[in-house]
Amino acid sequence: MQLTTHTDYSLRLLIYLAVRDDDQPVQVGDVAARYGISAHHMAKVAQTLVQLGYIHSYRGRGGGVALAMAPARINIGAVVRQTESFKLLECFGPGSTCPIDPACRLKQALGEAQQAFVQVLDAYTLEQIAANGAELRALLGGT
Repeated sequence: MQLTTHTDYSLRLLIYLAVRDDDQPVQVGDVAARYGISAHHMAKVAQTLVQLGYIHSYRGRGGGVALAMAPARINIGAVVRQTESFKLLECFGPGSTCPIDPACRLKQALGEAQQAFVQVLDAYTLEQIAANGAELRALLGGT
């Protein structure tokens, strides 16, 4: 299974915020620069994470984004569920035009595999993913 760029960037932003030495807000553009990715896309990701309640956004001088809760309370499986569409095939959504949809065992097998994938992620929190914070900070240029 391949995650969308939106989910990838969501997880990257959360990791970046979790490994910071301080809890001061950080500019979204700075995070994007550290990862070498589009600031525009990272801004959209930040907006999504604000709406989902994972991060806070602060305006004005010294503004930016920061975690809205402790990393131990952020479940990776939940983040992936909320940022992914999980429409693996056309038949996973409403209005399937596939003639074998009602009897398709492939759809069932893929659905089970998808659920198993996310269930594994349910076992992890952001705190666990970012437990090697010093190493991650060094790789990100000392956040």
